[in-house]
Amino acid sequence: MATITAPTPIPATLGGVTPDWLTDILQSRYPGIVVEHWEVVYLRNSHTTKYQVKLRLNDIGRAAGIPANVCLKANWAQFDSKDICRLEARFYENFRRLVDFPAPEYYFASWADDASGQGFVMMEDLSVEGGKFGHSTDHMGVEEAARGVASLAKVHGAFWDSPTLHAADWLPVSMVTTTDSEQLRMMYPFAEKNHAKAEYQSFLPSWIKGDLSRLHVLYDALTKFATTQEQGPYCLVHGDSHQGNSYVRPNGERVWLDWQLVRKGRPIRDFTYFILGALTIEERRANERDLLNHYRESLIATGAQNVPDLDMLWESYRRWPPYAMQAWIANMDEWGQIGAHIVERIFAAGEDLKTVEALGVTF
Repeated sequence: MATITAPTPIPATLGGVTPDWLTDILQSRYPGIVVEHWEVVYLRNSHTTKYQVKLRLNDIGRAAGIPANVCLKANWAQFDSKDICRLEARFYENFRRLVDFPAPEYYFASWADDASGQGFVMMEDLSVEGGKFGHSTDHMGVEEAARGVASLAKVHGAFWDSPTLHAADWLPVSMVTTTDSEQLRMMYPFAEKNHAKAEYQSFLPSWIKGDLSRLHVLYDALTKFATTQEQGPYCLVHGDSHQGNSYVRPNGERVWLDWQLVRKGRPIRDFTYFILGALTIEERRANERDLLNHYRESLIATGAQNVPDLDMLWESYRRWPPYAMQAWIANMDEWGQIGAHIVERIFAAGEDLKTVEALGVTF
């Protein structure tokens, strides 16, 4: 696999992000390219930075197929985001580059091999295309959810049990990395704030209503299942596959964004996380097994071999809701995705699927 460490250092803050800097860093891939000027279109500078600019390129840049409108993504807010930006940059360079894939087009990626965890990606600016960014408040419906799981099947099938995947020793293994296994403990103060709200107390099941700490027990049981008992080949896992991290192109194709939790793992993590949040409780109850079968058939259609049978996938599906439980109960609305109705859907699924019992937990 390619190892493209930054030939020109990636700035720590936005002050160093200029047309001259972009020219310098791009020339390692596009010799002679010049960014003559840019116009700032939009800036979102939070735990990661999304900097949309309109470029004026010289003839070499235009001949390379780089569009005028691009999105520059890195950590320029100096937020303690660990290595998620480096991880995303390596995903684009080491996986996205190789295949036709339901993720944004990109034109350059590099990263720093130091404690900063910094990574940089220049990708297409989807906002100019005329499609629709997903959001937690969208009502997706069953037909669109079916298209969504088929898109996830393309993600998983692209590197299903592949030598490229197995050789990526830099890629974290799902639920083995502490970013996964300790996620609830890291985010627990936010979960406590939501747990105390009357709205949340009105729908949480009895086992957790009065004692949020019980979620640690259930989540640890999921971690044990995922790391010692779950079966089947590994694939590339998005890791954060809620509909707010997706975009539907004008032609109807759903692509997946924010590859900062990309993993080597088993696919039901993504399927469960997507379905439990995207569908209403009634839609999920009536269609979840059919959607799981549709997902499996779509995965096989990619050429994936030794795909677990439907019953085995179902038993994994029953056990994965705690990942979504802890992720969404710790979500704060001011971060951009509205969460209470998603949390209600997820905990209802846990009750319907008897997840507590399936993971061998008693309260």
